[in-house]
Amino acid sequence: MSEDITDYISASAAQTLYGLFRERLNKTPDSTAYLNYCEKTQQWQTISWSNAAQQIAYWQQALKSEGLLPGDRVALNLKNCPEWVFFDQAALSLGLITVPLYPDDRPDSLAFILQDADVKFLLLQNHHQWNRLKPSLSDEHQLKRVIIKSTDKLTLDAPAMYLDEWLKKDISYPLLDWQTETDQLATIIYTSGTTGKPKGVMLSHYNILSVASASLEHFKIKSNDLFLSFLPLSHTLERTAGYYLPMMTGSKVAFSRGIPQLANDLQQLKPSALIAVPRIFERIYQRVRSNVSSQPWYKRFLFLLTHKIGWCYFLHKQQRRQWSPSFLLMPVLDKLVAKNIQALFGGQLRVAVSGGAAIPHHVAEFFIGMGVNLLQGYGLTETSPVISVNTLSDNKPYSVGQPIPTVKVKIAENSELLVNSPGNMLGYWNNHKATAKTIDAEGWLHTGDQAEIADTGHIFITGRIKDILVLSNGEKVSPADMEMAITSDELFEQALVVGEGKPFLSALIVLNAEQWLLLAQKLKLDAMDKNSLQNKPLQQHVIQQFRRLLHEFPAYAKIRRVNLSLSPWTVENGMLTPTLKIKRSKLIEENQHIIAEFYQD
Repeated sequence: MSEDITDYISASAAQTLYGLFRERLNKTPDSTAYLNYCEKTQQWQTISWSNAAQQIAYWQQALKSEGLLPGDRVALNLKNCPEWVFFDQAALSLGLITVPLYPDDRPDSLAFILQDADVKFLLLQNHHQWNRLKPSLSDEHQLKRVIIKSTDKLTLDAPAMYLDEWLKKDISYPLLDWQTETDQLATIIYTSGTTGKPKGVMLSHYNILSVASASLEHFKIKSNDLFLSFLPLSHTLERTAGYYLPMMTGSKVAFSRGIPQLANDLQQLKPSALIAVPRIFERIYQRVRSNVSSQPWYKRFLFLLTHKIGWCYFLHKQQRRQWSPSFLLMPVLDKLVAKNIQALFGGQLRVAVSGGAAIPHHVAEFFIGMGVNLLQGYGLTETSPVISVNTLSDNKPYSVGQPIPTVKVKIAENSELLVNSPGNMLGYWNNHKATAKTIDAEGWLHTGDQAEIADTGHIFITGRIKDILVLSNGEKVSPADMEMAITSDELFEQALVVGEGKPFLSALIVLNAEQWLLLAQKLKLDAMDKNSLQNKPLQQHVIQQFRRLLHEFPAYAKIRRVNLSLSPWTVENGMLTPTLKIKRSKLIEENQHIIAEFYQD
């Protein structure tokens, strides 16, 4: 259990996700639950648990008036905000199944999810989302009601209407009781789908509660902690660890205004706990490195010295390195350098968890060396999602930590990581074939990830089984590891390594626009001319950089051909999933003519 928690709510006490809210309301009704920024007052407003209860009661009555039946699917496509919680809790209390959607997802993907889940009710952020979605819906779509949160007051056609017209607040209502069973379906979360159509992951109340509770053994949270919520709540990691888990501990959650305002939100709110994906830490790291590179030599020296000694000092505290006299410099270096890095997160950050993808080693080393308590974890939507996470007292940043309590793991003959957990999904919605393929007869869930388990129990992810490239000579390569190494250089924004069945490897590369301008100037190329990207000296320069970045890889894992572009792969153009994972098969399909040219000679 988390330390310093007197009002902790266990999974068994909560029984259901709505039961969790009711228990929290009973224990600490007047405590602050949420902070949300008000555009009108330009202030952060606090919402107590009793305030939240009144709002949830309004939503319960409004949803009841729609004639929805227990088991009906209702979807929401909102940015992180209190209404996300109010809707979710009200729906769960009525036995409805919530289907969270990604605000940045493509209309055709959203339409598929709405149809596949047979969604009856949809909550949207604004009318722009509705206008984008409508053309992708079939004429026989099953939506009975669409509610728009914004108050633009543009004319809406049925079944759409504005939230302030639909949600009646003229009468106070009591909170409804709940009668849902703990093992009943609570939510259907659609996986991002790097290949093929998204699959609906069915999670029960018990799945999520058990994982949130077990995570507290590794991810120590206190009742006075403040979370800053900016990873979309449609992301299972944020929902479990950044929404339900703080409700268990009575911690406060502040909803960020969004990525553009994230830096300001961190400074204003000074959170003590963060849930994030590696990309956030990578962006901050790149910004810091870019800033330092323009500083005088002595500042660059102090920066590198702090990083190096700080990392060694961390290893010493973890009992993995002997004491060194250089550690005596830490108080001074911390004050001169490291505190400035910690201040980027508000200066009060006690713990940060990174999940959803692997964090590059150099990025983890940097932040940890600068005194940021960064813990890497691992999980899948199909496991609710946490499988493992490092701890502050036993943090091996290159690993994804040890399994949380109640989670069992083992390695199959093909090196695949198998998981048996209370968080293992009920199955895929309307897809028995995919369910049987993922969960075997003994209850082990096949993650699709290759891994190794150390004697200490720490899990090291080594690649994706499906993504392993086999060259024509039989040698095997993990493209994801190579891509991570390549994009550790600021010049390379995105990378895709190809070469399945070929004699050598090649790469599709998206260059960082700012770094490209600097490189073009250095090579005396016209940065505005797209043909410059095909310049032979430029391509040779890039391949030389690859050799430097990939020097630790086997000799056969060398890239010999490259295609350079300035057009990023995005969710909008269909090359990234809503969780910003590269759609490898889609990219290869779209660029097959370029890839074919790599191997013509």
